[in-house]
Amino acid sequence: MNAGEPDVLAPKRGCAGFVVLNRPKALNALTLPMLRAIGAALDALERDAGVTRVVFTASAGRAFCAGGDLRALYAQGRAGEHEAQLRMWREEYRLNRRIKRFAKPVVALTDGIVMGGGMGLCAHGAAWIVGENLAFAMPEVGIGFFPDVGATWLLPRLPSGVGAYLALTGARLGAGDALAVGLAQAHVPVARFAELASALEAPGDVAAIVARFAAPAPPSALPAQAEAIAHCFAAPNCAEVHAALARVGSQFADQAALAMAAKSPTSLAIALRQMQVGGTLSFEAALQAEFRIVSRLARGHDFYEGVRAAIVDKDGRPDWRPNALADVAPAEVDRHFAPLGAGELHFSGGPP
Repeated sequence: MNAGEPDVLAPKRGCAGFVVLNRPKALNALTLPMLRAIGAALDALERDAGVTRVVFTASAGRAFCAGGDLRALYAQGRAGEHEAQLRMWREEYRLNRRIKRFAKPVVALTDGIVMGGGMGLCAHGAAWIVGENLAFAMPEVGIGFFPDVGATWLLPRLPSGVGAYLALTGARLGAGDALAVGLAQAHVPVARFAELASALEAPGDVAAIVARFAAPAPPSALPAQAEAIAHCFAAPNCAEVHAALARVGSQFADQAALAMAAKSPTSLAIALRQMQVGGTLSFEAALQAEFRIVSRLARGHDFYEGVRAAIVDKDGRPDWRPNALADVAPAEVDRHFAPLGAGELHFSGGPP
């Protein structure tokens, strides 16, 4: 955090309302107070007739947002404080929906790390603008979790099965990759971010303003892999995805298979199911499915083991249970998607 300043700033300049993530030393990892501050800012900006667009950005640092505060969620779960955990996710998913359905254009200017909850802030608005240092990933299956914050809706809608590839491998994308697959809408060099932000303070069509600053997309290797991705990640289960990658036998396929091998088998099976069903769901139904999943994972084993191995003890040796894809029963995957009854995620201000 910048000394003496809150973790979220919300200045208004001209006809633009800005939401600035301001916890750079923690890579802008989201906390419940931050989510609430963002929501309060959106409430005020929606009511303000002088504001015609909202701009998400971050204070100078290595990240726009690296996701949620995993240490805090881990500590709550270990202490059995599951309702406190679920409050965080419930409010985060509602915020994702608020951005998606916001009455005014929401533009995100991002550079550096964008992962997990960071995607939920920038990928559901009118325009996601990326700088040349973008490092995007949804690496959740590597910590016994799953791609959430609307990934169930967004990733299956990417071309050539790339959403399943991202969900199952946690692959990291650069700016050119994000543009190539349609995640981001424009590349603007970081050196021009301040100039673009200033231009957005003046009236005018948001898309036209962004277009004035857009630069050619950096190169991407993903289009050359589109056929292999589409073929392998269309397989009906993770074991067959892995087998298909082995048959391709390229360096790209081998790296993807190796990445999958390190992930939680349960999380892999859940993530693939998300990709298989998400394309038919509304945005709200996708978030409801994610809340069902997280409500079960919060009381499970792999999430805590994954965070322990990656962040707490940092030994890189998670003990997944089960530790093999063959041992993940389809009924166990079904259980994570089952309705919650009175615990369901609901939304105000429109249909669920």
